[in-house]
Amino acid sequence: MKEQIEALNQKYKNATAEELLEFFLSEYNGKIALSSSLGTEDQVLTHLVTKIDTSTKIFTLDTGRLFPETYELIHRTNSKYGIKLTIYFPDSIQVEQMVGSKGINLFFESVENRKLCCKIRKLGPLKRAFEGLEVWICGLRRDQSVTRQNMQRIEWDEANGLIKLNPLIDWSESDVLEFIKSNGIPYNPLHDKGFPSIGCQPCTRAILPDEDIRAGRWWWENPDTKECGLHKR
Repeated sequence: MKEQIEALNQKYKNATAEELLEFFLSEYNGKIALSSSLGTEDQVLTHLVTKIDTSTKIFTLDTGRLFPETYELIHRTNSKYGIKLTIYFPDSIQVEQMVGSKGINLFFESVENRKLCCKIRKLGPLKRAFEGLEVWICGLRRDQSVTRQNMQRIEWDEANGLIKLNPLIDWSESDVLEFIKSNGIPYNPLHDKGFPSIGCQPCTRAILPDEDIRAGRWWWENPDTKECGLHKR
């Protein structure tokens, strides 16, 4: 598989995001999905994917702690593109047990607690979302975080046994925002209020003008731990 991934990266090193998506959506039809957090990058990918094939599965994870604006964006996205995002929820019993033993806002107490919360609210549902898939499309960009600077366009996700496709890996933040504006793509209004990266409500804050774009996610932790586990390499 490593050799196959390297060959694909070499073959498509100069391809546009659209060309990359066209190949994979055709080659893995019915076995590929876009995993969307409703961020600007994923909204761009939703726009591009639906232009190619509106039957492509696009899913999101509802952790139960999202912003109201995120739920409204799900509705607006479905209406704009004539689709229905597939929504996966965490196991209610696991959530009840976690909250019962560690508290409603356990994630502030330690990195271990925060990772446990992410595991139950995100990783569990993600495993179910991956059933039957061979490729998942992600909105990762290298300049989003120090933990993502070495990521490639096409990667092998060992933990999930899937090819991970990152069509926007080389895009800048300005590239994304310009594409959003030029194409009238719906986006979360919190982005206009200082929230470049939006996750669960208690774990996300607005950032200051001179802060890193991921500074508002799990801001009480150091940068090296700021991943929920979805993109562990």
